[in-house]
Amino acid sequence: MRRLWLIFAQTATAGLAIWFVLTTLQPDWALRLRDGTRKVQVATTSVPMLEAPAGSMASQGSYRNAAKKAMPSVVNIFTTKEARQPKNPLIDDPFFKRFFGDQQRDPDEKQFSLGSGVIVSPQGYILTNNHVVEAADEIEVALADGRKGVAKVVGTDPETDLAVIKIDLPNLPAITLGHAEQSSVGDVVLAIGNPFGVGQTVTMGIISALGRNHLGINTFENFIQTDAAINPGNSGGALIDTNGNLLGVNTAIYSRTGGSLGIGFAIPATTVKSVMESIISTGQVVRGYIGVEPQDITPELAESFGLATKSGAIIAGVVRGGPADRAGMRPGDILVAVEDKTVADTTEMLNLIAQLTPGAKAKVTVMRKSQQSVLDVTVGKRPRTKQPDPNATPREETE
Repeated sequence: MRRLWLIFAQTATAGLAIWFVLTTLQPDWALRLRDGTRKVQVATTSVPMLEAPAGSMASQGSYRNAAKKAMPSVVNIFTTKEARQPKNPLIDDPFFKRFFGDQQRDPDEKQFSLGSGVIVSPQGYILTNNHVVEAADEIEVALADGRKGVAKVVGTDPETDLAVIKIDLPNLPAITLGHAEQSSVGDVVLAIGNPFGVGQTVTMGIISALGRNHLGINTFENFIQTDAAINPGNSGGALIDTNGNLLGVNTAIYSRTGGSLGIGFAIPATTVKSVMESIISTGQVVRGYIGVEPQDITPELAESFGLATKSGAIIAGVVRGGPADRAGMRPGDILVAVEDKTVADTTEMLNLIAQLTPGAKAKVTVMRKSQQSVLDVTVGKRPRTKQPDPNATPREETE
């Protein structure tokens, strides 16, 4: 028995000695023995570190597939235009030149700006914001694969701040249009663009609200609001769902600093599709027009007019000789429905009238002195108007 104990003690002592030598001189052997193949040592001659084996990164909860699908379709847009600054009359004054020298501006001086765009067709059509390409003398498009091309403007729609440009390059990766009308608040979305010119960037957030309007950004507003980070340079980029489909075009942010504060706005794919198709087919967007100046019904107006309803739009003015005037509409009427679709406010009225076909007849329901009547209006064509200034006070639109 004593002999067996000595053999055990000697064996245990030898094993511990071998283990001590291994952990001191070859620690990677000990790690392999202890953890199997779960961890391997990073190749280094100074500090031993652990590294997960290749292919071990979990994809659960990742949006890599959505980003990988959509990123090739999002492009960077660089525009240049001549710096057409008005000439100061003092520049040619001899007294001014004597003290300040010749202050003539370089005639070749140019101004540069940047934005983003989305390839919507393998034929080279790219969707972006109107304010990205507005008044540009040259437009250059840089693809995610490194290719570049000069683009030309197909058409613009300042009232939705959308524009279509075209490049001539082969094998263009077009994005897949999603269904924004099926989206809900809380859905995860990704914003892709070129913020501050740093290069293509993907940010994540959720849909914060749908149908945002009365913001004074565009004439026709129906924005998707998101908290995905959108910054200057993202304009015209893609807002996609977790399947990589286009839900909207990033357009504007609410910011006090110029950077993202978590309130961004995108034009939904439903609006994008109709505007894009109209621009590509006709070069412009044709909308209905009846020639009235609407005004929202406020509690004060409802009380002064003795109105029982607070929905609809008060007709503050009628264009003389316009479609509404010829149909018998008068200032003070309350427009409550267009083609049997209820009008809640002036924004909805603008959208409903814009959808009417010029030249066709439309039924417009108005309230006049508590009496409801239906007028047959021959729809006109809405004249093109200048894009509203985002920094200006929201104004009443003439429709």
